[in-house]
Amino acid sequence: MVRGLSSRHNEQLELFELASPCIGVCQTDERGYCCGCYRSRQERFEWQQMSNAQRQEVLRLCRDRARRKRKPVTESNAITASQLPLDGLDTPASSSDSQA
Repeated sequence: MVRGLSSRHNEQLELFELASPCIGVCQTDERGYCCGCYRSRQERFEWQQMSNAQRQEVLRLCRDRARRKRKPVTESNAITASQLPLDGLDTPASSSDSQA
């Protein structure tokens, strides 16, 4: 019974046109992808002529591109224990330091 509902649900989704993923940040990165929606120039220009299946594939590609773009940033921003500044924490304070 659930399978019947889900297949009808999928058929209904194909009746509606997928909206453009554009968020108004119309600048391209060094590889030619939009910094806002991650579509290529060709994908942006041909969006209106694409079928829903083609649009779904472009949206999948955009999600993958966004994931790849974010991954190096999050890894490079992660601070490991060996990078934490611990200078002076392991050495006991001298008596002259405590009097000053």
